[in-house]
Amino acid sequence: MPLLHFHLLEGRTDVEIRTLLDAAHEAMLEAFAVPRRDRYQLVSEYKPSRMIVEDTGLDIPRTDKVVVVQMFSRPRGADKTAEFYRLLTERLEQECGIAPSDVMISVVENEDAHWSFGNGRAQFLTGELGGGRPVH
Repeated sequence: MPLLHFHLLEGRTDVEIRTLLDAAHEAMLEAFAVPRRDRYQLVSEYKPSRMIVEDTGLDIPRTDKVVVVQMFSRPRGADKTAEFYRLLTERLEQECGIAPSDVMISVVENEDAHWSFGNGRAQFLTGELGGGRPVH
């Protein structure tokens, strides 16, 4: 965790998508110092008529390389989250040729009770994963 969900227009190759996911994971590792195997990523692809990403009046140009990233996470703090934005856009530009203007990021914060990594258990609450308060 965090869980990253990437929304893309159709047309990228498997290699391009894997490069994008790897670059995003490296940015997350650096920004949040999570374990390397703390990797949860989803990709949804859309026909151009099914994905509209405008600029909220900011004059941000978009191309067919636009990426919308939803991050679901425990609170990380404004500084670390801003660092993630910076690192993610830098890595996507360097490794994937995606302009920072083509990257939109939205963060959805939640609490320890909102995560189960499997086996029907809330591992943050049971103490199986660090950072949570064990429930008895």
